Amino acid sequence: MKHDVWLPLLHAYVSVSELVALKDRFGEVEAIVRQSEQRLRDAGLPENKARAVSMPDQKAIEAALLWLEGDNHHVIVYGSDDYPEMLMQLGGAPLALFVNGDIAALHLPSLAIIGSRNPTRGGIRNAVEFSRHLSRSGYAIVSGLAQGIDTAAHRGALDAKGRTIAFLGHGIDRVYPAQNYDLAHEIAASGALVSEYPLGAHPDKRHFPERNRLISGLSLGTLVIEAARRSGSLITARLAAEQGREVFALPGSIHNPLARGCHELIRQGAKLVETAADIGAELAPLAGHLQQNLMESKANETPLPVGDDDYSELRRMLSHDPTSIDELKKQSGLTIGELSSMLLILELHGEVESLSGGRYALIA
Repeated sequence: MKHDVWLPLLHAYVSVSELVALKDRFGEVEAIVRQSEQRLRDAGLPENKARAVSMPDQKAIEAALLWLEGDNHHVIVYGSDDYPEMLMQLGGAPLALFVNGDIAALHLPSLAIIGSRNPTRGGIRNAVEFSRHLSRSGYAIVSGLAQGIDTAAHRGALDAKGRTIAFLGHGIDRVYPAQNYDLAHEIAASGALVSEYPLGAHPDKRHFPERNRLISGLSLGTLVIEAARRSGSLITARLAAEQGREVFALPGSIHNPLARGCHELIRQGAKLVETAADIGAELAPLAGHLQQNLMESKANETPLPVGDDDYSELRRMLSHDPTSIDELKKQSGLTIGELSSMLLILELHGEVESLSGGRYALIA
């Protein structure tokens, strides 16, 4: 257990490449932290890093071990099977991540939805509707738990009984802003809260640009809804482009100052979108890659529900022609959440195909 806890604590001091070099020389993490400051300096660590690693914070370790005893509390380590494939591709990926929630959500095809902290009423409505639609299409919605568009994006996914992921700019045992306390707990219950920062870390203006690279990095694409020309959302969109991810922007009125950042992104090559289907069409080939990996890794773990009456009835409702989840809800009397879970299991076993627009079809 301590092996998992050391890594997020070391993240404040060493990079992945430095850790790899230290492990090559000393072995596992427990051996590294037992080395003297001088031996760590001899291995190439700068003096300040060597001192910090050789004198770890015991209280922080104890606090992390206590936190890990909580339900659905995890530390996932760089290079492990639980670590998201999308983040493994990043330069400067965290050594480890604290996760409160379902680790599986981090392996779903994801879309980031970001924008102004002070959006218009129309911007909030667009964020909720795009999030709701794309969540029903099988995408996890990623954002940063901030006020405004972030909050609306998370809320749209929750309304659709889908998965949503919030990356935090502080320790995972805190909630910021405070008014999103209840929202954070809802996200943890059906998706995941994620932080690279040690427990107790305060919100810091330096942390939020750092966490933004993870919002864009986990996601196949980033959608910007309402952003001023000097908005931090434009920085996240630039990070997404540099990471090789798709960038989408929602246009607005030329008289709306919060549309100018989106228009600037479109001039720079972001894809103009008017409907959620525009995004689904662009991401479908990329999402297929992740879904295939998920199916291969999970199919043997989830028993195929052959005899269950609800599954048998659901199979009869489906055909090779696409059927919306809303239509299936009307026919079956099941909730969206129940249907989503059942359809995912059938999809993992190759019986059902998830299509754009929240539609499903039997696979020939």
